[in-house]
Amino acid sequence: MLTDRLAEIVGRSHLLTDPQLTDTYVADWTGRWRGRTAAVVRPGSTHEVAAVVSACAEYGAAIVPQGGNTGLVGASVPHNGEVVLSTRRLGGLSVDPGARTLGAGAGVTLADAQRAAADENLVLGIDLGARESATVGGVVATNAGGLRVVRYGTTRSQVAGIEAVLADGSVLRRWTGLVKDNVGYDLPGLLAGSEGTLAVITNVLFRLSTPPRDVTTLLAGVPTVRAAHELVARFRQDGYTIEAAEYFHDAGLRLVCAELGERRPFAADYPVYIIAEVAGRSGDAVAQALAGMPDIVLDATLEPAPARRLWVYREAHPEAVNAAAAARGAAAPLRLDVAVPVSRHADLEATLRDRVPERFPGAEVISFGHLAEGNSHTTLLGISPEQADDATDLVLGIVAEMGGSISAEHGVGIAKRRWLGLERSDVDIAAMRAIKAALDPGGLLSPTTLLPPAPAPAPAPE
Repeated sequence: MLTDRLAEIVGRSHLLTDPQLTDTYVADWTGRWRGRTAAVVRPGSTHEVAAVVSACAEYGAAIVPQGGNTGLVGASVPHNGEVVLSTRRLGGLSVDPGARTLGAGAGVTLADAQRAAADENLVLGIDLGARESATVGGVVATNAGGLRVVRYGTTRSQVAGIEAVLADGSVLRRWTGLVKDNVGYDLPGLLAGSEGTLAVITNVLFRLSTPPRDVTTLLAGVPTVRAAHELVARFRQDGYTIEAAEYFHDAGLRLVCAELGERRPFAADYPVYIIAEVAGRSGDAVAQALAGMPDIVLDATLEPAPARRLWVYREAHPEAVNAAAAARGAAAPLRLDVAVPVSRHADLEATLRDRVPERFPGAEVISFGHLAEGNSHTTLLGISPEQADDATDLVLGIVAEMGGSISAEHGVGIAKRRWLGLERSDVDIAAMRAIKAALDPGGLLSPTTLLPPAPAPAPAPE
């Protein structure tokens, strides 16, 4: 039996078959997606991962790789009984200060990787609210964005090397760390964002950066989303370096304060809030700059970074939305991570607030996200499971009309794969299918993720 083979590879204690033990592996963080599995296997090395994948290939058993299981699109859930390959035991951390690189096993949490870089007075330019539980393998597999994209770019741009197990059990390793290495296809770049469909990532080599100096965190109330963009633009024009720039609305702040017991940051309420980190000038200079924007800044408070007291107002949004849904006895919130050109971001926010309640009476739009990239984490409260596809169709259709992305940073997973054609042409999708078929001809790696089922071939002419 396959389970006997897997137990021989990883040890009986690292093969879970009892439903009580596998339960946390078959549901995602959002509560929307739940699947089933006969086995969760937890290899402790690349060698064991390769043996597990080889055994599953021999038996024709599909695999879903899973890291911290913090994803939001159902990509790490075994929807049809796939074997769950947990990467959490793939540890190991090393920093090369001279090369400014960090090597990490796929199961290392993002927070641990950040701390290892900081110990060498360097910074890993990737940061997420789920940093304490998200693993670096999952971060790379989804090409996660997060809070620092405005300064450092997406995860893909910070991957210097990768080790991964392909569908036949062979091990691919690109690990030079060279800034200039122009030999052949960029396979690490291809695996970043592949959502577990092409390989199982086991180790990652990241580029590190010099930490910024004189970083000030500001939280400001502003009249509109457009005003928040103008605030960022003015700081950039004045020569400040923007390390992070996030936004949220008063509706979301009210949930954070009501559901999680946080105090409101200001005596008055404001329509929109921006939290940003700006570097390169003193806190006094930042305060003077804000005072010179009375048409934009309605109120503000400043603290030296990291200012976790202020960041909680933004980072607690997902938890607060979940708590609100549970308190109301409502379905799990519908989360749609989207992006539009920055010039259309304010239009998107206004359009969604008009059209979603109009189409779905009683629904509430809670949006927040990454201001500088026009990236909205559009979260809908009060949408029933039966309405979820129609609501998704509405939101993603509006985003596509505005020239945006139906998945800015969380991936496609199973949640959005039926809408892939909104953004990718038939030729594009066919090219992706060809890559998938070349690297995973048996279709055993994350078979329900990213690509929709292939259309039936046209009947042969008579």
